[in-house]
Amino acid sequence: MSPVSTARSAALAARAANVIPGGVNSPVRAYGSVGGTPRFLVQGTGPLVTDVDGNEYVDLVASWGPALLGHAHPEVVEAVQAAAARGLGFGASVPEEAELAEEIVRRVPLIERVRLVSTGTEATMTAIRLARGATGRPLIVKFAGHYHGHSDGLLAEAGSGLATLALPGSAGVTAETAAQTLVLPYNDLPALEAAFAEHGARIAGVIAEAAACNMGVLPPEPGFTRGMIELAHRHGALVILDEVLTGFRAGPAGYWGLQSAGLTGEDLPAAVVPDLVTFGKVVGGGLPLAALGGRKELMELLAPLGPVYQAGTLSGNPLAVAAGLTTLRLADAAAYARLADAADSLALSVSEALSTAGVAHRIGRAGTLFSVVFGDYAAAPRTYADMQRQEVFRHRAFFHAMLEGGVNLPPSAFEAWFVTAAHDDAALERVAAVLPAAAAAAAAARA
Repeated sequence: MSPVSTARSAALAARAANVIPGGVNSPVRAYGSVGGTPRFLVQGTGPLVTDVDGNEYVDLVASWGPALLGHAHPEVVEAVQAAAARGLGFGASVPEEAELAEEIVRRVPLIERVRLVSTGTEATMTAIRLARGATGRPLIVKFAGHYHGHSDGLLAEAGSGLATLALPGSAGVTAETAAQTLVLPYNDLPALEAAFAEHGARIAGVIAEAAACNMGVLPPEPGFTRGMIELAHRHGALVILDEVLTGFRAGPAGYWGLQSAGLTGEDLPAAVVPDLVTFGKVVGGGLPLAALGGRKELMELLAPLGPVYQAGTLSGNPLAVAAGLTTLRLADAAAYARLADAADSLALSVSEALSTAGVAHRIGRAGTLFSVVFGDYAAAPRTYADMQRQEVFRHRAFFHAMLEGGVNLPPSAFEAWFVTAAHDDAALERVAAVLPAAAAAAAAARA
């Protein structure tokens, strides 16, 4: 299936560029690293999306993760419609906020208290402020290639759009702000140990994605997460685990849940666990909602109980809470089994097609998330520098061949792919049918 036309998308892109910087409200949407006409999407149903020109695609973006059950799941839509009929927002608490917080606590046993916010950036920004407020220390450690939203102190050597656009950071971030963040190589415990040896008394916390998903998917090496937590706690610092992408997506309790399978609340006093966890994407079911959670005594440092201030008019918005709560309630064991099967099948099909075409590659995997790393790697990538060496030009050719065949991929080599519980055999077969031509295009691509 080839798109009949992209004329309306092209016209809309030109119109948007006259009033929106770059024509987009989030940089990766501009197709800057792949070229061509960005698609303007107008409808999603299950595993499919449709653009303004009427072209239908099997979707492997899934709203960058939140469409866990598929687009426009009838029960999620019904819950949002019912909430909207009662009012779009009140600037006051609504009953369902506590229900959503209870669902998060039920799924992730280390969490005792939850604060709902509107975006993943806001969640991680608040977690950083809370770590500094709790410890009285100024410095934060992050890892190169990990993306924690676009707050000033976390943009140094970040992944996601910065990786896509090959930017080391952002103009407008002062040197004084940047100096409050120590950037270390991922999967390198000796580097973290050296940072604590030099700066330990000034480090408030360490923030890391539970599994890196914004430089392509790159999970932590065995023992890295535990070692990171032990080192930080030994020096009196906190650990923030960023599950904005992986939370309730990599598995029922996120990627940390996969790593700590079987851990219950009774095990926590003796367990090696992070102090704060941030969530986004799935927790809002596709609407703007995010969260941070942790131990009671730490979370209750937030206002109005404590001295660490955070507020938001739209925090706990009833429509977003309805979407998130319904999504999580419907995301049962059967849904996660379908997600895992779809991810397994798709990752295998992609790898087989590329191997048949003679395209060197690696598949990065974290639960139900995965990505393709194009290039000849003697050993599996383990750092951001490794991921940056991939052959991005092959992704560009592969992306357009898939798009022309009716499959919507992330328009960046540095982003994760997402399936949904609605990706049935028919959807996966449509993807598989396009893969040989796309793999051949990747093989023929030149830098």
